[in-house]
Amino acid sequence: MAAADREFDRSFDRKKEDVGNVQLLEHVNLTVPDQTIASMFYVTGLGFTRDPYIDFGTFNMWVNLGDQQFHLPTSKAQVLRGHIGVVVPDLDGLQKRLKFAAKGLEGTKFQCSEGDGHLLLTCPYGNTLKAYPSSAYADMDLGMPYVQLDVPPGTADGIARFYQQVLNCPAQTEGTTTRVSMGHNQQLVFSETDAQIPAYDGHHIAIYVANFSGPHAWLQSRGMISEESDQHQYRFVNIVDPDSGELLYELEHEVRALSHAMYRRPLVNRNPNTNFFTYRRGNEQFTPQ
Repeated sequence: MAAADREFDRSFDRKKEDVGNVQLLEHVNLTVPDQTIASMFYVTGLGFTRDPYIDFGTFNMWVNLGDQQFHLPTSKAQVLRGHIGVVVPDLDGLQKRLKFAAKGLEGTKFQCSEGDGHLLLTCPYGNTLKAYPSSAYADMDLGMPYVQLDVPPGTADGIARFYQQVLNCPAQTEGTTTRVSMGHNQQLVFSETDAQIPAYDGHHIAIYVANFSGPHAWLQSRGMISEESDQHQYRFVNIVDPDSGELLYELEHEVRALSHAMYRRPLVNRNPNTNFFTYRRGNEQFTPQ
C-alpha cells in the first residue's frame, strides 16, 4: 500500500472540532463601586490591560485579557454566582503582582490562596476567580477559557437542551455539570449545587453568534427578548427548558452579530512581567507563543 493510501486509514473524532453557533465569549460585565480599587486588582494585581481606546474615564473600565475582557462600570457591586477561569503566562509572576497589590486592597474582600495547579482568588468585591498558567491550556496563553455558574439541582439537562436547541451550541452533560462550547477554546460551565444560590443581580456576558436571527426568532416568539439594542445586538436573560418552558436560570446574554463593530477588535495586551525595573525596549506588549 502506498504511503498516500495509508494516510486515509487514519481516523479522527471530527466532532471535537465542531464550534457551533457561538464564535466568542467576549466579556463578563460586573459593576464595581470603586474604579481605583478594581484597577488595583484587575490591572496591577492580575496584570491585565486597561483598554486604551474604549471607556477610559472614571465611570467604566474595560480590561483586556487576550481576546476577552472584563467590563467594570461604576455602580453597586455585582457578584457572579460561580467563578471565572483566567489564564496568565505564569503563576509566579502573578503571585508577585498580587502581593504588591494587596497593600492597596486591605479592608476589601480580596483573598489569594493556592489550589491544585491554580490560584484561587477573590476580587475586592467578592467575585471568585481561578487563575491558571498558560501551560495548563494548549490553545490559550492569556484569556478567559471558561465561566462557571452555580445552578439549582435538576437543571443541568434542561440548560444543555436550551443551548443546543436555541443557540445551536455543542453541550455535554456529565453527572450534574453541563459544559457548553463557546467558540473553539471557551466554555460556559453550569454546575448544580445544593447550596443556596444568591438572587440574580444583573451581571452579564457578551457573546458573538453566526446565526443571529435564528435564536432571536425563538426568543422573540416567547417574549424573552429583554432588550432590542440595535441592528447588531439584542439581549435576553432567562434560560428555560425548551421542552417545558420552565425557567431554569437567569443570566443576561448580550448577543451580538458578527457584523458588530466590536467583533474580533484587536485588543491591546501588555506584558504583565514588564515594570520599571524589568523594562526592555520592545518587550512591552504580550505576544502569544
